[in-house]
Amino acid sequence: MESKKWINSNVLLISFSAFFADLGYQTAVALFPVFLVLFLKAPVYEFGIANAVAFGVGSIFGYAGGVLGDRFNDKWIAVLGNALIPILSLTGLAISPTVAVILFASGWWARNFRSPSRRKMLVESTNRKNRGRVFGFLHALDIGGGMFSIVLLLVFLIHGLDYRVIFLITAIPITISTVLLLFTRHTGLHGKEAPEKSAAKQTDVDRRTYKGIILATSLYGFSSYSLGFPILTIAQSSNSLLGIGSYAVYLGVSAVSGYIIGSRVVNRVSSLAKTGYILSGIGTFGLAFAYLLGHNIILLYASVAVLGFSLGAIETLEPTIISFIKSIREVGSGMGSLSASRSIGIFLANLIMGLLYVISPFYSYAYAGIVSIAAGCIVLYSGRGFVSRG
Repeated sequence: MESKKWINSNVLLISFSAFFADLGYQTAVALFPVFLVLFLKAPVYEFGIANAVAFGVGSIFGYAGGVLGDRFNDKWIAVLGNALIPILSLTGLAISPTVAVILFASGWWARNFRSPSRRKMLVESTNRKNRGRVFGFLHALDIGGGMFSIVLLLVFLIHGLDYRVIFLITAIPITISTVLLLFTRHTGLHGKEAPEKSAAKQTDVDRRTYKGIILATSLYGFSSYSLGFPILTIAQSSNSLLGIGSYAVYLGVSAVSGYIIGSRVVNRVSSLAKTGYILSGIGTFGLAFAYLLGHNIILLYASVAVLGFSLGAIETLEPTIISFIKSIREVGSGMGSLSASRSIGIFLANLIMGLLYVISPFYSYAYAGIVSIAAGCIVLYSGRGFVSRG
């Protein structure tokens, strides 16, 4: 049965597994645009195509992972996907942009495949009252691992370590992440309704809110460019170290905001719209104006920090709200739909961003800002009257 404590062995194992996973693959994510564009000499629009392939096809894997998790054993679906993420660690061995994209995308597809089941395992390991705090804790360790990965990446680059070696090193923490998942225990709720959820019938407001969030997260996906674009903007205006360093700021702020919001926010739908989607749009407009002001480094970094704060809100509140709406046996598919909707949007967003970026970074960021704010407005409208009951 669900633990009455907000933190238990499963929560710790899943959260630290997330920490080590991000400690590995976020290094690859930050290094990939620099490796692809500055090392392999691919044009920027090919980086947009690479992200479209990774995220677009990844939507299929995300939904499939959620459905299979509901049908079979969540733990082993999560372990299988996590174990295949190190494929992206082989990206540094590529001698052509095409091969690099295929390797990076394959590892990302595995990451998408395991995410819904991992979230469902977390839902089954805690009670509804503490679920927001638990998702905030997961996000803090998840993104915290990514922040430390960027610090390590900067140390590696300062000491002149070869890009290819750095990519291979990322496989080590990802493997540790998989081992930690092996030690999680099944809660016994698979395929059954938790007593508190079975008593809570899904209302028309629940259904409207769910549809609104799925639509909004897809629309947010249309605005969700890879942070590789700001990294490139800063790297091309100053140097690669400052560009990669901005990613550490982004992840660090996100880790802190996710935990704080998960622990304290009561009106989750309103906060998702305002401190999530709308604030993300404001941060993106900041990047656009920073470009117009001659790549103002202070405004660029401040905008990246705002984007990090909004990401913490989104990644904590989205799954928390979905877990309140969906029954235990439908949580996996609900999380899969969340991942798939985001990825479908991101597929087109990165293509659009890549093309607009070639014309002018201002147009690419302005487009993304408008769409993100629109997503927030949809959530505010569709989620009116929603009560989380948790």
